[in-house]
Amino acid sequence: MKYYSTNHQTPDVTLQDAVVKGLAADKGLFMPERINALPASFFDNMSTMSLQEVAYAVAQAFFGEDIPADKLKQIVYDTMNFDIPLVKVSDNIYSLELFHGPTLAFKDVGARFMARMLGHFVTGQRSTVNVLVATSGDTGSAVANGFLGVEGIHVYVLYPKGKVSLIQEKQFTTLGKNITALEVDGTFDDCQRLVKTAFMDAELNAHMQLTSANSINVARFLPQAFYYFWAVAQLYNIVKETAGNSLQSSIFNLPSSIVCCVPSGNFGNITAGLFGKRMGLPIKRFIAANNRNDIFYNYLQTGQYNPRPSITTIANAMDVGDPSNFARVLALYDGSHSAICQDISGATYTNDEIADEIRRVYETTGYLLDPHGACGYRALREGLQPGETGFFIETAHPAKFKDTVEGIIGQPVAIPQRLQEFMKGTKQSIDMTSRFEDFKAYLLTQ
Repeated sequence: MKYYSTNHQTPDVTLQDAVVKGLAADKGLFMPERINALPASFFDNMSTMSLQEVAYAVAQAFFGEDIPADKLKQIVYDTMNFDIPLVKVSDNIYSLELFHGPTLAFKDVGARFMARMLGHFVTGQRSTVNVLVATSGDTGSAVANGFLGVEGIHVYVLYPKGKVSLIQEKQFTTLGKNITALEVDGTFDDCQRLVKTAFMDAELNAHMQLTSANSINVARFLPQAFYYFWAVAQLYNIVKETAGNSLQSSIFNLPSSIVCCVPSGNFGNITAGLFGKRMGLPIKRFIAANNRNDIFYNYLQTGQYNPRPSITTIANAMDVGDPSNFARVLALYDGSHSAICQDISGATYTNDEIADEIRRVYETTGYLLDPHGACGYRALREGLQPGETGFFIETAHPAKFKDTVEGIIGQPVAIPQRLQEFMKGTKQSIDMTSRFEDFKAYLLTQ
């Protein structure tokens, strides 16, 4: 399959080129030339399949033309070797818990998949591939741990100084080996700008082979579609059990419409869900839940996209003022504002509203949300219509925001053993200004 640039100013490329390059030469994002629908037989059997079987079927639709079946299966099965349960929180609202992977965040799926796919494509190369990744929190830890020790690849994680939680920071600054953390005196948007500018700099690209592991890379965002299918399969089985197994086998027989809410920052996650819908997944509509960085929410209301500097919030992974994947959403809907609004609605919440939701849900249900999941839950609670059932993406374990969450609920939050191990490590980072000239000068010495 060929991949085109959202800016349409450069020739189409192969999957390997799209993954290794990360960003198109015209600064656009790569998109597959078509989205393959999955057959009815898959949906008839999906509820009886394992997570790895579901993910492999979806991966074949994306990548089956370009990677041998046995290799693709190995990549998928190695990536998806942890549970992603769908948990009931309240009537008609479920949490898709994506925090059971190695770094306890949803980005484990895309990062681990990309690490394995990129490793496949660079096997045998003499030169090192250098991965540049900007993070507002969980991307850095997921990518760093996904690529840790992968031969032929070096990762540079750029993160905003003082704007990620201590636990998140420890997850990518304590690893060493082929992982280098750069602590940028600025915002996430500054980090993202440095990465994008580096890709366009001829001198840098002549000096070293660069690619990205942010959701701008097709190998990072496309695999995130896997868990939308898995969520619907689990929801079907939950409803079937409640109905006394009277439902027919196909997931299209669910008695209520499905709504999915995605806490959104750079918009790679919700874009993957929209791809799933195009492939046949019966999700009626999506809700993009924002914190105070409500650029997409305002676009939905006005039709005007007006990026601005990001605002720091307690839901820090969503602190993005110019979402990269907005270009992909536009491409998916041929730039039609009305078509986008038919499939996606928006919600936006302040710090106080996020905190109130964490506290209220914990006190009434016993379920502990992280700040991002709180946006997703509240948007569903306020936005579900009669005859609809919703699930939201619970993006990270609340312990990753321990101080914030404890301050809200007034009780200690237990730190899982995996996170405790990261906390024992010694921070290793390099201070960096937000000036591209300084970043470039550093990379030219590597």
